[in-house]
Amino acid sequence: MTCRLCIFVLLCVATVSRCKVNQDAIVSSLVNSRVDRKIDVSSHLVKVSTSILLENTGGSPLKSFVYAVEPILQNYLSYLSANIKDEDSKLPVAQTTVAGKGDQQFWRIDLERNLEAGKTLKVEVDTVFAHALRPYPAEIPQGQKQQVVFEGSVYFYSPYKTNTQNTAVTTTSTSVESYTKSPKPVSQSDRTISYGPYEQREPYSEGELRVHSENNSPFLTVTNLERIIEVSHWGNIAVEEHIQMRHTGAKLKGPFSRYDYQRSQDGLSSIKSFKTVLPASARDVYYRDEIGNISTSNLKELDDMVELELRPRFPLFGGWKTQYYTGYNVPSYQYLYNNGDRYALKMRFVDHIFDDMVVDQMTIKIILPEGSKGMKLKTPYDVNQGNSELHFTYLDTVGRPVIVAYKSNLVESHIQDFELHYTFQKMLLLQEPLLVVGAFYLLFLLVIIYVRMDFSITKDEAKESRMRVASLVEDVQSTQDKRSALYQSYDDAINKFKSTKDTNSFISGRKKIDGDYKNLTSHISAVQGQLKTEGSDSAEKVSELQNLDRQYKDLIGQAITLAEKLVAGKLGKQQYVDSEKGLNTKREELYQKMEAIRTSL
Repeated sequence: MTCRLCIFVLLCVATVSRCKVNQDAIVSSLVNSRVDRKIDVSSHLVKVSTSILLENTGGSPLKSFVYAVEPILQNYLSYLSANIKDEDSKLPVAQTTVAGKGDQQFWRIDLERNLEAGKTLKVEVDTVFAHALRPYPAEIPQGQKQQVVFEGSVYFYSPYKTNTQNTAVTTTSTSVESYTKSPKPVSQSDRTISYGPYEQREPYSEGELRVHSENNSPFLTVTNLERIIEVSHWGNIAVEEHIQMRHTGAKLKGPFSRYDYQRSQDGLSSIKSFKTVLPASARDVYYRDEIGNISTSNLKELDDMVELELRPRFPLFGGWKTQYYTGYNVPSYQYLYNNGDRYALKMRFVDHIFDDMVVDQMTIKIILPEGSKGMKLKTPYDVNQGNSELHFTYLDTVGRPVIVAYKSNLVESHIQDFELHYTFQKMLLLQEPLLVVGAFYLLFLLVIIYVRMDFSITKDEAKESRMRVASLVEDVQSTQDKRSALYQSYDDAINKFKSTKDTNSFISGRKKIDGDYKNLTSHISAVQGQLKTEGSDSAEKVSELQNLDRQYKDLIGQAITLAEKLVAGKLGKQQYVDSEKGLNTKREELYQKMEAIRTSL
């Protein structure tokens, strides 16, 4: 019981302390000396730019101030940023609470330098609101123009006293149905409605502001976006986005007429096409849906970006929706940095989809190489990080880690870079090549085992006989090729003998050739006997081959005899030439027959 009482006391003290800190932030010495607000409702987003001249009327310096979002718009707030006038650096912004205003949104903005007593500082705060414009009427026919209503506060909603303030509302066109005309002064000039100046307004002052005007801007909203980034250490990063979008403007009333749409080009608020901006290094871009590739797209490569013009399969009217996915590849060296085994991926959390985009719900999935560890995600704004997943693809074993994060209510100002730090051992790059090599090695080994092993229950004698015959025939053909080469050796020896007339050298060379010839002929005879044993018809062809060879050998012997007579002077040259010519003709005929038989075996 004592422990519970202590915990309760500590919680009460912490709550009181927090309320005190927040209440102290609303110091009475801080005054909005001058406020100029510009409210842009010319698109389907409400963009408010507020220039605040802060004045410290107290005696101590101030380090921060509190910015309040008017209650009527706080549920539509998408983005808030602040910076000092004429300076590019943004001021740190964090959401906070104020005592007694627990159901309202307040933001603490820290200053780069203290605001000294008696000094002033001009700060600019930019806010973007999504879905803050309400179509009125909510349904319109195909040919009617779209009108919307904006509701806000004519006064600057602030926890501080405001001395002077002005508000200007910029519409799409000069066609304004109605607008709030009090408190005075109020004036309209072209597309701008000006309110103020208003003097000496107390903190949390509110006044009705309602503008009903024509707005045919494309009210295009991405209801769900899934962005998948797959990182490869082999030099490529693949990006794919699955997009579901809807026209959130005034709904189409009645039927849609394609004829009227093509003929008179009505449907001013409809969406025919839009442009997506991709990185300048984007390659292999595709645009598809469930049916397949969507050919109604144009790709333009510029110096600093790739512009992709997308045209859905049908124009989008109010309430209509479509879905598709796009993808592209970029080189990893532009976004992936490393120091040893430590890597850092720096890319956009969300990319440009169309001008003045709104994304209701977004999921980003970052797929890292298998073996990555120690992942740490850093984002430029708060996101909800989900549980890590595993992604399996080709040659993966344990799966690739997937970092998942969620974010809602995004606009173009959220196009900022995230950083993902992780570690990866470079030796793991060899994992996939080694898996491929091992798989092929195992495949070849299995093929070798399968070919060399006999898995049949009984032997196939006929098949084995055919295999033996094929092997013997191949042996005969190979041996005949060698024996044909010896025929040329005989001719070379005879020609050399005729030129040198060296009898001893001729006899020595001839003996060697005769020995080789005898061995080859004997081998063919032995194979012929084996073919007879197998009962093959090839044995008869081999026998015929041997007979033709003997005739060919006899003609070679006659050629040798003629050469010996020529060298000994027993035969005239002309007589030798005539005799040699006849022998060569017979030899050529026999050789052609032997080749035909060898081929037909």
